[in-house]
Amino acid sequence: MSSVITVSQLNRYLASKLRSDLKLKGIAVKGEISNFNIHYKSGHAYFTVKDSSSALKAVMFSSSVSRLKFVPEDGMSVLVMGNIEVYERDGVYQIIATEIAPLGVGVMHVQLEQTKKKLEKMGVFDVNKKKKIPLVPKKIAVVTSLTAAALQDIIHIAERRYPVCNIEVYPAQVQGTAAAQTICKALSAADKSGADTIILARGGGSSEDLMVFNDEAVALAVYACNTPVISAVGHETDTTFADYAADMRAPTPSAAAEIATPDKADILNAVRLLRQKLDKAMELKLDKAVSQIESCNKFLKLYSPEKRLEQSEKAVCDLEKRLSQIMERRIEKLSVKLEGYVSSLNMLSPFNILGRGYAIVQKDESVVDSVSMLNVGDEVDIKLSDGSVSAKITFVK
Repeated sequence: MSSVITVSQLNRYLASKLRSDLKLKGIAVKGEISNFNIHYKSGHAYFTVKDSSSALKAVMFSSSVSRLKFVPEDGMSVLVMGNIEVYERDGVYQIIATEIAPLGVGVMHVQLEQTKKKLEKMGVFDVNKKKKIPLVPKKIAVVTSLTAAALQDIIHIAERRYPVCNIEVYPAQVQGTAAAQTICKALSAADKSGADTIILARGGGSSEDLMVFNDEAVALAVYACNTPVISAVGHETDTTFADYAADMRAPTPSAAAEIATPDKADILNAVRLLRQKLDKAMELKLDKAVSQIESCNKFLKLYSPEKRLEQSEKAVCDLEKRLSQIMERRIEKLSVKLEGYVSSLNMLSPFNILGRGYAIVQKDESVVDSVSMLNVGDEVDIKLSDGSVSAKITFVK
């Protein structure tokens, strides 16, 4: 009869057997990942590797997870390298993964695709957020290597097309392990320089040479710039994340310089056209002003104080003439009426009676109409038709 052992003893025995089997060390297992999960506290990754008929538990400790160049995803076909061991508590054997490699495509391709999806989700490539490139810049900041031929191309074209523009260079490494950090630092400095446009440039090269421009930090640094950025990395067929993050992509550094600067000949032609339009507009404005002045003069002449005085003088003259005519007619009527009164008075006048032989006796300039008013010795005046005489009363009868 075989000996009786505990479950713990059995699991411990099986674990030791598996650890001692060299065939199970450094083994590579091919399969599909499922239920991939990284524990938020420990940083260890737990997942399952399976094929059409079987499944294998897998664990990758945080030290190995930190070395991964991509994030494993469910459904991804991979090659898992590690050691087969038994988890004694549960009696389950599993692979302790040290490396994971995607099958069918390289690690770098997977890493780039994952970075691209992440940046797209963050809105870094959103075309609706692109800033317009200034048409007439005062200053252009160029982020590139000081020894790059691309820099000389940019300076030469900018000086030829628009020589009044100031070009400032912010040096950065454009390849190598430290390149991403220097590019981010140079972009930040260029963004704070007051430049109107930033050109991020590098000449042609292999995919590996341009890989730094696919770095997530570089793409985010381009996206974070408040200044419009033109990306000119590699040749026309080369495309990087920096190109997608930039506000505009140029096929070459030379093309970037042409995009960033206006042609002085075009500017001079535009100035001439604007001057012609301005001259025409001023001419129309002056014609309109002259027309308005003429209208105002007519209005002033029509309603000016002088015109009103003339009208008032004419009205006064008309009134004077009318008043004179009225007065003349009035005087004529009154004259006729007066003549009638004079005729009546003449007929009633005592002086007319005198002409018929009568006389008027006055005493002390009062008419004497009774003998009682006279006494002997009084002097009186006797008015006749043709004169007067004085007399003295000698008796009263």
